[in-house]
Amino acid sequence: MPFVPHTKKDVADMLATIGAGNIQDLFKEIPADLQKVNLNGIPPQLNEAELSRLMRKRAHQDNNLQCFIGAGAYEHHIPAAVWEVTSRGEFLTAYTPYQAEASQGTLQLLYEYQTMMASLMALDVSNASLYDGGSALAEAVLMALRCSRKNNPTQRILLPRTIHPHYRQVVKTIVGQHGVELIEIDFCQKTGRTLIETLEKVSGDNLTALVIPQPNFFGVLEDADALTDWIHAKGGLAIGLVNPLSMALLKPPGQWGEQGADIACGEGQPLGVPLASGGPYYGILCCKKEFVRQLPGRIVGRTVDAEGKQGFVLTLQAREQHIRRAKATSNICTNQGLLVTASTIYMSLLGPEGLRKVAIASHQNASLLREKLSAITGIEIVFAGPMFHEFVIRLQKPADKILQKLAKSKIQGGFSLKKVYPELGECLLICVTETKTVEDIQEFSEKLAETINHYADSKAIGEKNVTTHL
Repeated sequence: MPFVPHTKKDVADMLATIGAGNIQDLFKEIPADLQKVNLNGIPPQLNEAELSRLMRKRAHQDNNLQCFIGAGAYEHHIPAAVWEVTSRGEFLTAYTPYQAEASQGTLQLLYEYQTMMASLMALDVSNASLYDGGSALAEAVLMALRCSRKNNPTQRILLPRTIHPHYRQVVKTIVGQHGVELIEIDFCQKTGRTLIETLEKVSGDNLTALVIPQPNFFGVLEDADALTDWIHAKGGLAIGLVNPLSMALLKPPGQWGEQGADIACGEGQPLGVPLASGGPYYGILCCKKEFVRQLPGRIVGRTVDAEGKQGFVLTLQAREQHIRRAKATSNICTNQGLLVTASTIYMSLLGPEGLRKVAIASHQNASLLREKLSAITGIEIVFAGPMFHEFVIRLQKPADKILQKLAKSKIQGGFSLKKVYPELGECLLICVTETKTVEDIQEFSEKLAETINHYADSKAIGEKNVTTHL
C-alpha cells in the first residue's frame, strides 16, 4: 500500500472540521507522563529509502542466533508449505466472513480449526480465536464471571503466580474494572507448583474460578487433576491455561480431574506461527457445551442448504454482536484469521502423531540440557519436578550480565526472572524445542560454563588489582 501524506492544508481542514486547535489536542486523554516517554532506539523522521535501510539492518540482527528463550513465545520448525499456502491471496486478503455465501473457503477453514482445537483440548467447543494468550485469559475470566454470576454475587478469581506475569497484568487491566476480586496465589519455592494447602488459606464463599496453567510459567507441570477437583468442590469453575503443543503429550484440560476443566485458553503461536519479533499471535478459547452461549469471539457452524449441500456459517451470534459495546458478550472484533489459517495447515500437515513427536523431542532436548547444566559449578536447577520444555536455573553471578556475554557469542541464553520474580534471585528461564540438535545443546552448555568462569576470573582479577592498589 503506498504512503499518501497529508498536506498542511489537509491537516488544517480536518482539524477545523472536528473543532480541534492542533494535533496535540487529539491526545489530551493520554497522561502527560506517558506522552514524554523517551523512545530509545527510535530515530527521527526518515524518508522511505532510509527507513528501508534501517529495517533491513535491524532485521539482520535477528539472524543466526541460537534461541533458548521461551517465556510464552517458542521457536519451532514450520514446514515451508504452511506459509506458502497461508500467503495465497484467498487467505492473505480475506475479510471477516460476515457474508457466508462469499466466504465458504474461509468459513470451512475456521470450522476445521475449531474442530482440531476442541479435539486437542478434549472440550466440546472452540471459537475461531482471539487476539493473543493474555487477552484470551482475560476473556476466559470474564466468561467465567458471566457463567457463575447468578450463584456468586461477589466474584473472586484465583490467579496463581505461576501464570505468565504479562498475562496477569492483562487480566488486571481488563477484568479489574469489573469490580472483581483478583487473588494472587503464591507458589511453592521448592517445587514451583501451586499447592492445595496454599489455596485453602484463601478458601471461602463465592470462589468463581481458579486459573490452572499447564505447564506453568516456570515450565513446571502443575497437579492439574487435584487443582481442578479442588475448585469444583468449592463450587467454582476451572480455567486451564495451556501451551497447545504440550497438549499433544500431556493430559488435555477436558480430562482434568473427575469432571474436566470448564474453560481452556492459551497462546496459539507454537502451532505454525513464527516468533516474528513478538507478533502478531492469536489466542485460543474452548469450553464445555453448557457454557457455549457465553463464549466470546466468533463460532463457525456446519449446516446444509435447501438442496442438502454442505455449507458453513457464523452461528450463535449476529453481526451486531461485535459492535454493541457494553451489551456485547465481547468486543473482540477480529479472529486473527490469517494466523489461524497457518495453525490449521500446520496441524493438518503434522497430524496427531506429528504434534506428539514435536512435543516429545522438545521435552527430551530440554531434559538433556537440564542434565548438562546441573553438572556445571555455579548453576543450580531451581525446580527439579516434572517439566515440559522449560526449566529454571539459578546462577551465582548476575543473570543479566551472563546473558549479555552469551549474546556476544550469538546465543540468546534465556529469560531473566529477576524483575518479575525477585525473590528467586539470579535466575534464568531456559527453553529448548525440537529445533535444537545435540551439538546445539552441547555448545550452549560449554558457552554458559565458559561465561560463568570468565566472569568469575574477571571479578577475581579486579579484586586483586584493588587490593594491590590499596
